[in-house]
Amino acid sequence: MTIVHGGLAVAATSAISIDNAHAHGLHLVDAGTPAPTTLTGRLADFVANARFDRPTLVMDLDAVAERYRLLAAALNPAHIHYAVKANPAPQLLARLAAEGSNFDVASRGEIEQCLALGIPAARLSYGNTIKRRADIAFAAAAGVTMFAFDSEAELTKLADVAPNTTVYCRVLVDGTGAEWPLGKKFGCADQMAEELLVRAVELGFQRPGISFHVGSQQTDLGAWDRCFARARALIDRLAARGVDIGLINLGGGFPSTMTRSKAQEPRVYAETVRAHALRHFGDLDVHMIAEPGRGLVADAGCIVCEVVLVSEKGDGDDRRWVYLDIGKFSGLAETMDEAIRYNFETPDNGGPEGPVVIAGPSCDSADVMYEKNAYSLPVSLQEGDRVLILATGAYTTTYSSVGFNGFPPLDAVCL
Repeated sequence: MTIVHGGLAVAATSAISIDNAHAHGLHLVDAGTPAPTTLTGRLADFVANARFDRPTLVMDLDAVAERYRLLAAALNPAHIHYAVKANPAPQLLARLAAEGSNFDVASRGEIEQCLALGIPAARLSYGNTIKRRADIAFAAAAGVTMFAFDSEAELTKLADVAPNTTVYCRVLVDGTGAEWPLGKKFGCADQMAEELLVRAVELGFQRPGISFHVGSQQTDLGAWDRCFARARALIDRLAARGVDIGLINLGGGFPSTMTRSKAQEPRVYAETVRAHALRHFGDLDVHMIAEPGRGLVADAGCIVCEVVLVSEKGDGDDRRWVYLDIGKFSGLAETMDEAIRYNFETPDNGGPEGPVVIAGPSCDSADVMYEKNAYSLPVSLQEGDRVLILATGAYTTTYSSVGFNGFPPLDAVCL
């Protein structure tokens, strides 16, 4: 049996029990026969016994807490600053705060959300290098003390409205080896970073820092080593000019292990990053932080959706087109250019399969998730079949549009 609330069916074994269902304005329905899945634990139990009337992300907060503890231990002495942008669900932020996490915020909205949950401003780092002057002033007044920049104009804003804080310059990284490279939008060249950090000291900022990002879903551990080597060379040049670096932000890039990419097990991955960091920076008196987002929460989430249509084009292509009730505009934006390659599960996993193109439901020709990458799904797949999309706990709800084509945004449940 399941409990249904606002179109969402919640397993009777979840936090809302059968006994108090009516007190919450809920009613019960039969969930039917659970479909097979490789999910484990209470996430698997919930998904198997719940029904949904729209695409829904289900998050297991116990799994998030477990991954946090693993990363915090493996990356020590670097302090975790969870990238709120990955998934800002209030229950998730509260759970991470209780575990001791700090937070990387990208906007005034994320700052306000953290403050509303009782998270002290001192545990926030404002990592966006593109900030409105008014938002910098708001953050500084609230007690945020760490701010990123990558240009002289941004540094000048910080000096004007957030003096006596810690600023750190983001260095440009090419993102080789990452499934979602960050390009040239963020960061500056090493030589420019050197001059900007000299200027930061001239403006009165004490012991500024440097930061970098190796690219999201980075599967090449060597990328970290190469990046750290460049950073150490920059630090040494600055030291020769009298600039003492006090902060090193290792950034994000920690991968999900449940997509189609080949990523190391999380503990091994994080311990390798730590070893690289200590080899390059271990002799320095610096505060180190890291900003995992996807690597912290993605594997704890699963999107439940369903097949809307299975069709063929009759143009000599032997692939079926499988249309889901979720697409690029309702949570799967990271399938753009087929960058993040999610794994799918269906009721007939293990049966005969055939090649498919996977697309969303909207009236936009760009709403095709996978056409170039080879995907196969059961030949028996039909309208109404449930589909699970794994490792979707990051960058899905926040990318979901508010109602493109009239389709609702992605729902979410935290267990």
